[in-house]
Amino acid sequence: MTRQADFQHPRFAQAYARVAELVDRRGAYEHRRRLLAGAEGRVIEIGAGNGRNFAHYGPGVTEVVAVEPDDILRSLATAQAPSAPVPVSVVPGHAEALPSGDAAFDVVVVSLVLCSVPSQPRALAEAARVLRPGGELRFYEHVRSPNPALGLLEDLITPLWRLAAGGCHPNRNTLEAIRRAGFEVTDSDTFGFSPQPGMPRMTHVLGCART
Repeated sequence: MTRQADFQHPRFAQAYARVAELVDRRGAYEHRRRLLAGAEGRVIEIGAGNGRNFAHYGPGVTEVVAVEPDDILRSLATAQAPSAPVPVSVVPGHAEALPSGDAAFDVVVVSLVLCSVPSQPRALAEAARVLRPGGELRFYEHVRSPNPALGLLEDLITPLWRLAAGGCHPNRNTLEAIRRAGFEVTDSDTFGFSPQPGMPRMTHVLGCART
């Protein structure tokens, strides 16, 4: 059984918070805007981090429940929530045991989360459980490159990257995992992105799927 204590990565959380603004300037701000454009209704954001997505929720969103297991990042997200343009409540919890009843949300948002969860099938099963029929899964994730050489490089760096980056696996086939979980992928865009100078361009996917 995965416990919330298993998601505490204080060194990574502090580093992530320090570089978040730089990463947004290098392109992540636009990625977040695209991820959330047109979202409507009740939203649950899984792994909200330090709340960088909050500013991008539009007027069609009635409420955001932001779930974050890491104590440091959750504290930062809580401080960010009052400045959001929509109502945001930040709560403890993790992707494999969401604090919600069934079919309670119109949209589930995962942003750089499925790369680090212990079990993608369990996390995606929880996402499907809390979504209403026909609801949306919006995702912005690391994913293994379809280019054989780049995919091999991502395989090689994953063991060290996982230790340094809070459990992140940049070589997971997340799109296939989403499909296996019973979602229909309706839109996806795969691209390279280097979050900081001197770092390799990691493969990311941004898109939407429906139950």
